[in-house]
Amino acid sequence: MARPMGSVRLKKANPLTLLLGLVLCIFILFFLVSPSTKTTPSKLPSVTAQHHLSPPTSPYKKSSSKSGLQTGPPPVIRYNLNNVTITANPIENQEHVLILSPMARFYQEYWDNLLRLSYPHELITLGFILPKTKEGNAATAALQQQIQKTQKRGPGKDRFKSIIILRQDFDPAVESQDESERHKMANQKPRRAVMAKARNSLLFTTLGPATSWVLWLDSDVVETPASLIQDLAQHNKDVIVPNCFQRFYNDDKKKMDERPYDYNSWQDSDIAMQMASKMGPDDILLEGYPEMATYRTLMAHLATDGGDQSLAIPLDGVGGTALLVKADVHRDGAMFPPFSFYHLIETEGFAKMAKRLGWQPYGLPNYKVYHYNE
Repeated sequence: MARPMGSVRLKKANPLTLLLGLVLCIFILFFLVSPSTKTTPSKLPSVTAQHHLSPPTSPYKKSSSKSGLQTGPPPVIRYNLNNVTITANPIENQEHVLILSPMARFYQEYWDNLLRLSYPHELITLGFILPKTKEGNAATAALQQQIQKTQKRGPGKDRFKSIIILRQDFDPAVESQDESERHKMANQKPRRAVMAKARNSLLFTTLGPATSWVLWLDSDVVETPASLIQDLAQHNKDVIVPNCFQRFYNDDKKKMDERPYDYNSWQDSDIAMQMASKMGPDDILLEGYPEMATYRTLMAHLATDGGDQSLAIPLDGVGGTALLVKADVHRDGAMFPPFSFYHLIETEGFAKMAKRLGWQPYGLPNYKVYHYNE
């Protein structure tokens, strides 16, 4: 019988093909309607550095994965500075002391004196800053040698909590460190401006959240009482400075003698303030020079034989040969101006700045430390 014209015969579909098509449709529908998922970046471990000045968290690094996803930021570490005590009994209260020394030359007597300090060394951090000069390089090498000897091979009681060494990224104002050259009046402003920059760099780099006291100790101060830190701290003053003298052989007396060295600790005078009022904005007053007689009361001249070592007097200017500062004074913003600050600079400018912030400096006329005699 003939097939009707125009009719089409459909081929029966393969069941396996239908099944595969159904699965593919379901997969496509699932992909389209399902919410997108994000890969949770892995967090860096919460690691706090052992050293109190090191960054307290792990660094923020990119992941090495092929996806290129960044890892999460490090955790936030909080320090409660209200828990940091600053008292007249620093050893009893386990208070941390930061001893800071700008250094151009290394004196073995200075290092030996540090080791003799009776304040627990595990509570002391040392900080140094040295110029990138020939003398500075030699001083750095000598300093590192003594640090290795003390920290690695010395007895446990001599080892300090930590030691930081910085190198200046600016040139010294005076190349020679000879005493006669350093103390020329013409060199004072540029020299002390550089010293102020060095002190500020050292301070801002090393002051940690656990620091209670900052002791500024010049690297040419070679003799102090072993109990220097606790002796100064027991006065519980914001800023306190001992009298810095120098031992020498007196040819007239034919015996060893001593003389004042640091003239930067003083009480102001009306004459000095009148002189300042007539100065240009960038001019500074200097102490200890006959060309600039200020008639201030110098603490260097107030020492008396057998005088009361605990006698404390208020000061308007301070020297930095040995200077104990409550850490909160620096945290409050008091630093060492490398410029004319009310016609004062460096440590004397620091005293002025501290006073304007409400912190009163004091001095101990009969409590002595000794400077190296060249």
